[in-house]
Amino acid sequence: MTKKILFIVNVDWFFISHRLPLAIEALKKGYEVHLACGITDKKEYLENLGFKIHLLNISRSGAGIKSEIKVFFEILKVLKDSSPDIAHFVTIKPVLYGGIASRFLNIGKKVFSISGLGFIFIKQGIKASIVRIVIKNLYRFALCGRNSHVIVQNPDDKAVINSILKVPITLISGSGVDLSQYKYIEENNENIQVSMACRLLKDKGVFEYIEVAKIFSQRVHDTRKQKLPNVEFELYGDIDMHNPASLTNDDVKKIKEDNFVKVYGFSSDIEKVFSDSNIVVLPSYREGLPKVLIEAAACGRAIVTTDVPGCRDAIKPDITGLLCKVKNAESLVKNIEKLIVDNDLRNSMGKAGRKLAENEFDIKKVVEKHFAIYEGDL
Repeated sequence: MTKKILFIVNVDWFFISHRLPLAIEALKKGYEVHLACGITDKKEYLENLGFKIHLLNISRSGAGIKSEIKVFFEILKVLKDSSPDIAHFVTIKPVLYGGIASRFLNIGKKVFSISGLGFIFIKQGIKASIVRIVIKNLYRFALCGRNSHVIVQNPDDKAVINSILKVPITLISGSGVDLSQYKYIEENNENIQVSMACRLLKDKGVFEYIEVAKIFSQRVHDTRKQKLPNVEFELYGDIDMHNPASLTNDDVKKIKEDNFVKVYGFSSDIEKVFSDSNIVVLPSYREGLPKVLIEAAACGRAIVTTDVPGCRDAIKPDITGLLCKVKNAESLVKNIEKLIVDNDLRNSMGKAGRKLAENEFDIKKVVEKHFAIYEGDL
């Protein structure tokens, strides 16, 4: 009898960017693959690949209680109707709602991917502490059922989950990268290009990045400062109005008008963006394990990122990149400038990053680890 695997994710494009190789490998292994998620314009593409699609009316932002209850019962219905041998829940609402719903059903294997516990787990204050208690109790109830296995992406998140749950927990470093697609090309050292690619959210450090570009612009025109090479700052990504931390259209308009950074939308060819760059920056406040930093490493580019969970785990500090203080534009400036003025250091970090990607981020290894979990070897 054909085994079934069901992926439950918040939205189709995220599944394609972060979990598609798993689903394709499942098809190759003879699984019947189901996907339940919010649908944008990817349904036909996914069906043509051979997946059975189930629509969820799921909002990634906060929604009314009636809408959330409706999504819970939609997930419960998909689980009952598809009756999977393996259910893999990805992103916060599928993990919580799917975990609770699956406790009422007999599912052979339940896998929960927690790609980042979020800023609330490092934020200080009474309100944050109360919210943390609520979230921990929700995780405890949702994920502690039989046959559960949790996947995390960095040691900090593993420690937190381990303090909450008594279930198997495996650390897998991100969603992997296809090394045949992301190739190392020697960088152009004449005109330095600094790039940042992300959803345009405040907690990705977008405004700190803009401030850095402004500071460098002022330094270039200040004859008292050290002469810097030509440096261009680029920003790739779109706003995400379903996220309360998103920049607004007015924010983006002002950034473009100030002209310290060249602003582009979402790029479907991020490999070329990074290959054309010299330095990749992500000053995020907290992550699971950022895919863009894995991609930058695979392209052999030096990285500057923040010393926070997830970001620091995507590099080898002082070997493949540099760490700066979170929410600190001056610290970011200092580290970026260090790489701008030292071609040898920057190039050596890029080459070391490529080796790191080959050793730890290869999509083939990531897929193998997932199937070891699916099929009971982990």
